[in-house]
Amino acid sequence: MKQDELFNSEHRTQNTEPQPVTCLGIEFPSDEARRQHFTELLRDRLRNPEFRKIEGFPIGSDEDILNLSDPPYYTACPNPWVADFIAEWEAQKPEQPEGYHYHREPFAADVSEGKNDPIYNAHSYHTKVPYKAIMRYILHYTLPGDIVFDSFCGTGMTAVAAQMCGDRDVVMSLGYQVKPDGTILQEEIDEDGNRGWQPISKIGKRRTIMNDLAPAATFIAHNYNTPISSYEFEKAATGLIKEVKKKCGTLYETRHKDGKPGKINYTVWSDLFHCPECQAEINFFEQTVDIETNQARDSFSCPQCSSLLNKRKLEQKFETVIDFETGEPISIAKQVPVLINYSIGTKRHEKFPDQEDLDKISSCVDLVKSGIHPTVPLPDGYNLKQPKQSHGFTHTHHFYSRRTLACLNAFYEGCVGPYSRQLNFLMGSVLPKLTKLNRYMRQHGSRALVGPMANALYVPPISVENNVIDQLEFQLKKITKAFFSSEQCALISTASSTTTPAPDNSVDYIFIDPPFGGNIMYSDMNFLRESWLKLRTNIEEEAIENNIQGKELHDYKKLMQLCFSEAFRILRPGRWMTVEFSNTKASVWNVLQTSLQESGFVVASVAGLDKTRGGFHAMIGPTAVKQDLVISAYKPNGGFEERFEKEAQTEEGVWDFVRTHLKYLPVTKQQGALLQFVPERDPRILFDQMVAYYVRKGYPVPISSQEFQAGLPSVAFERDGMYFLPDQVAEYDRKKMTSGELKQMAMFVSDEASAIQWLRQLIKEKPQTFSDINPQFMQQLGGWSKNEAQLDLRELLNQNFLCYDGKGPVPEQIHAYLSTNWKELRNLPKDAPALVAKARDRWYVPDPNKAGDLEKLREKALLKEFEEYKQAKKKLKVFRLEAVRAGFKKAWQERDYAVIVDVAGKIPNNVLEEDPKLLMWYDQAVTRKGGE
Repeated sequence: MKQDELFNSEHRTQNTEPQPVTCLGIEFPSDEARRQHFTELLRDRLRNPEFRKIEGFPIGSDEDILNLSDPPYYTACPNPWVADFIAEWEAQKPEQPEGYHYHREPFAADVSEGKNDPIYNAHSYHTKVPYKAIMRYILHYTLPGDIVFDSFCGTGMTAVAAQMCGDRDVVMSLGYQVKPDGTILQEEIDEDGNRGWQPISKIGKRRTIMNDLAPAATFIAHNYNTPISSYEFEKAATGLIKEVKKKCGTLYETRHKDGKPGKINYTVWSDLFHCPECQAEINFFEQTVDIETNQARDSFSCPQCSSLLNKRKLEQKFETVIDFETGEPISIAKQVPVLINYSIGTKRHEKFPDQEDLDKISSCVDLVKSGIHPTVPLPDGYNLKQPKQSHGFTHTHHFYSRRTLACLNAFYEGCVGPYSRQLNFLMGSVLPKLTKLNRYMRQHGSRALVGPMANALYVPPISVENNVIDQLEFQLKKITKAFFSSEQCALISTASSTTTPAPDNSVDYIFIDPPFGGNIMYSDMNFLRESWLKLRTNIEEEAIENNIQGKELHDYKKLMQLCFSEAFRILRPGRWMTVEFSNTKASVWNVLQTSLQESGFVVASVAGLDKTRGGFHAMIGPTAVKQDLVISAYKPNGGFEERFEKEAQTEEGVWDFVRTHLKYLPVTKQQGALLQFVPERDPRILFDQMVAYYVRKGYPVPISSQEFQAGLPSVAFERDGMYFLPDQVAEYDRKKMTSGELKQMAMFVSDEASAIQWLRQLIKEKPQTFSDINPQFMQQLGGWSKNEAQLDLRELLNQNFLCYDGKGPVPEQIHAYLSTNWKELRNLPKDAPALVAKARDRWYVPDPNKAGDLEKLREKALLKEFEEYKQAKKKLKVFRLEAVRAGFKKAWQERDYAVIVDVAGKIPNNVLEEDPKLLMWYDQAVTRKGGE
């Protein structure tokens, strides 16, 4: 059944008489009685000064918090009932079969979910993940009744997804099948190549705890996840819009050239400028927009002095007026209406404003004076600089035309009664389309109304004033289809994610979409909306990079680590967290990885989410930031943690970690029908993860890289350069039989480490001579990092690989390649002259058991170079990053933290921030050094 049909069938027949409700074990005669009871309890909490000291407490009065809240389910402040609900939900969980043991691999399937969904589109926000994409993760990691946590909930799509896991039709729309008993099946290919359906989860709603620092975000999340009668809400909203139309409808009337009345769809406004040469007034719209051809001109001649001008050369024209709200004189950019788009019946027309139109606009001054719109002074903000400097805006009301404010006031005054929050939600959903931030670009033809610039508060030189009533009516149709919730499954709190009132080990799964460094300034972007809500974000705990707030990358890292530490504390051992993350800076990505590791999580899988194509691609290192990232991290189970404390300083501790970690890694990753290389199973990545775990725990690493490489085959099986546990290798072999060849990960050479990895991949299966390797290597050097000392190819080969000199038997690696590709060499002994001649001078990857001496020689050379860095008196501009890594590792083993801190101060800050290994050593050294 379609969603609008569901709305018609269920809600028009719904009984609107008050029904008894039970909440936290207390019975109430109606939902309103429940709300009043808990509102008074919340009022008592707000009177306690200690309650307001909770991190991230929003800025606003007690009454404004109470007016927005719907306790205990939603509070526009820290929610004091979180622990109570967790206890109740835990008691209500379905019993699991005897002997049930939770185990999941990281979710690594292709995901492609569009954004054309009535729920997703009901209310915009700066960033959000489609709820159907989140559903796949929740279904994979949880069972019905499990508790899901999202500490950066935004609009609450995680809670929507958790509820939708109980909707059979929505689950099946994702491509799954659902059995009568609620078992969810996913199509898979068995070892014989036959398609079949395998059970992956159970249908049923999951419970959610949602948290966000921004009152604007949690208010949206509350409305998405609160059960209401869509029919009754639509009646209330329709009635209110009719009242607004009675009061303000004539403001949107204009006359056609034949005198017939028309309805204004939108009015285009233009900034006025001065010519820098002759000071003539320039109407930007008139000079840059060609109405007949729908073209825009970047440059034009001054109509008075003929100087060639463009936007950058112009001087903004300001006028001094008395602010109609504050009564104070202000200097503000002068803007004039230049074009009206209107309709007569279904046909659209355009006209230049006439005197009657201008008089109508002027008449709005008296209507606005009696309004209740916010008049909040603009604070200093990264995104608020342009409106303040280029246009002279000083208060929130300057972002709206007076006609828009008159209509909004009329609607806002009517946001009362049982649906006050939902009506406020409706108004909030149209606000972005009603400010002076909306751009008009004639060159886009029928799509000239392009809306505000994404994630910016940019006032354009040509803006659009939309018809408020039209926008409300249009948005109402979308929102009535978005109210779907049939029961309260979500708990919503407004506070910092650095502190959560949930008990230890109490939630079953975490999905978060955290802030992206300096990508989006959420508090700035929410400022206009929150001025109407009368609550503002407390920016002290806002996890962003922002020079106006005085927050640099290390401040962002500190806040993110506190947030991840809280998530780690409340997550059950052995359970998963999924982090969806997007940033174009490698430094931010590496800070995120380090924060995750230092908070206790172990990263099991990093995949790139290409939202355009919806495919996952394994990504490792700085190049990962080119796409959105989906990070799967787990909290080690309690049994391993206890064993590790006893085994940490022995080699068995290393292999216990490896065996435990391999259990959490995906056995296979696929792109279409092709198997992909799983980089997390690469021995070098396994070694790095083990080292990171030891460092975070404060223990010296008991074995070297070469000892690790040599010992790994004793605890795991190797396939295609990846390592598996016994039961996993059987599964991998079956999958490979049906999928064919493995698709190797693309490599990009940017430094010594990636060059070694590229060479290893090149000659592992096909040993080659220097003359064969050199031209291929030269093609890879275009993106070499500017601070990285560029090594000669021969030096790289000599320090990391072996070359057969023609003496003695041909090495097995070369023999296997030659005998496979040359029939005449297949049955020859390894010392046969013909075989030796073909094998001579070929470089090959040494056997791990024989690579120890080579590793030691290389490490000795690196440490010798590191000694030079220690003695250097100046900043290092070009150096071997591998030498710094080796030196940091040795200093850590020797607990010489001062050396790490000293050398870190000599290398460029961006190099330190963009290298996860160096950042890990440095952060831990600073912590340990400070504690000495």
